[in-house]
Amino acid sequence: MIALLLAAALALIIALFGTPLFARFLVRKSYGQFIREDGPTSHHTKRGTPTMGGAVIIGAVVIAYFATHGIMMMFSESAGPSASGLLLLLVAIGMGLVGFCDDYIKISKQRSLGLTGRAKIIGQTTVGVAFAIPALNFPDENGRTPASTAISFVRDTSLDLAFAGPLVGAILFILWSTFILTATSNAVNVTDGLDGLATGVSIFVFGAYMLMGIWQFNQRCANPGVPDNICYEVRDPLDLALIAAALCGSLVGFLWWNTSPAKIIMGDTGSLALGGAMAGFAILSHTQLLLVILAGLFVMVTMSVIIQVSYFKLSGGKRVFRMTPLHHHFELKGWEQVTVVARFWIVAALFVAAALGIFYAEWVVLV
Repeated sequence: MIALLLAAALALIIALFGTPLFARFLVRKSYGQFIREDGPTSHHTKRGTPTMGGAVIIGAVVIAYFATHGIMMMFSESAGPSASGLLLLLVAIGMGLVGFCDDYIKISKQRSLGLTGRAKIIGQTTVGVAFAIPALNFPDENGRTPASTAISFVRDTSLDLAFAGPLVGAILFILWSTFILTATSNAVNVTDGLDGLATGVSIFVFGAYMLMGIWQFNQRCANPGVPDNICYEVRDPLDLALIAAALCGSLVGFLWWNTSPAKIIMGDTGSLALGGAMAGFAILSHTQLLLVILAGLFVMVTMSVIIQVSYFKLSGGKRVFRMTPLHHHFELKGWEQVTVVARFWIVAALFVAAALGIFYAEWVVLV
């Protein structure tokens, strides 16, 4: 627990004091946000706001993670960074680099669109494959690898992708995990449209993963006295909880400057990295399908876009919402931006509470 508190505190301090410094650097370089012309007119005041703030979020987490492990190794018998922790950082940084390329093109080309859809998918797929292959390797002393080929909800289910052999299972797992990573990173990206919205919702989600990681560590199968029917086959649950704590601390520090009116925007650098981290948590903590509920706000916003586009094409130009993503619909209905953000935070918290309730209820039923 000391390590988790230390990681959260370090990440918070780095983000809180590093974000304004990075913002001033971006202003000097004229690296500002470009706004879509068809969006709410209130957003035009954001033009020129420093973007790529996600670099601070991820940088704070990485520094806090390794610094915490270094400190703990000095004063205790800590084992140091784990395979699961390093893989999670890999996927977050990798998705962040894809987002950075997108942000940089927007800035350098002086336009609101960055990477083409095809280029972004290629980048996300590359990161997904680079994550999935080692995730099925690096077993610990008990033979547990960071991920498994089984489809998971609150733990691995009987539905195993390796039903036709290990090679087929590995290939299907790569496709499945890459889909989860791409879908989740895009969902967070779509939701990042109002000051503080994606930042605040992400704090709820990562806070839940921190709690689940602590619980899985206490009830892991390696613990003596924990019955086999309720134990969790997760390789490094406490290290995953440590990264989740660092992400919460970093996001809180960033939110101080990102809340309305935002002094800096996380950009695709941040949204894709956060989405990649969420997907990484779902895969490495063996809670893949639970992510749909846990990140329900992101799913809801993404579905609004899918529904709008599908209905528009099928109906010959009619719309379900005034504008998508969903938060813009409520803005055009007259809601203030801060009202939309606060109410969406409430909805996100309810989704997270429901997911945590399901996670705990499954354990209670098994007991």
